[in-house]
Amino acid sequence: MRWYAVQTQPRMELWARSNLWQRGFEVYLPRYAKRRRHARKVDTVTLPLFPGYLFVQADLERGDRRRIDSAPGVAYTVAFGDRPAALDESVIAEIRGREAEDGLVHLDATIGLKPGDAVRLTDGALGDMVGLFDGGSDANRVAVLLSILGRPVRVQVAADRIAPA
Repeated sequence: MRWYAVQTQPRMELWARSNLWQRGFEVYLPRYAKRRRHARKVDTVTLPLFPGYLFVQADLERGDRRRIDSAPGVAYTVAFGDRPAALDESVIAEIRGREAEDGLVHLDATIGLKPGDAVRLTDGALGDMVGLFDGGSDANRVAVLLSILGRPVRVQVAADRIAPA
């Protein structure tokens, strides 16, 4: 049994996952929580970590590929030529290792940022202000230097509320 990436039909990851489960496959669809703003409202939605893809554990030597590819919601098994691309178990283990107790993968918003990089606050009272990234203060918060009334002010904000400017 190996893990394979499967491309789904657009925005049909959950439906494809359900149909593959019904066919007896172990299916893994990593998801994350995303905060979104629209019309002055902020809400959180759960989205696939890899939109349009999920992972299936199968034995393609037994002929499982046809059962996978014919499942409703599935477009095809990702392959190089006619050979399905098998994933190493460590890839799935690494993604699962980043999941929290809620079953969601928590992404580090500060990856790639170093002190002095320009960032924009995405929401809150100081939303849309641009400042300088000053480092992480703990697992969920970061420090940002903002210019308020002509003076630099160090503020703590949630890591998921900043974006590169």
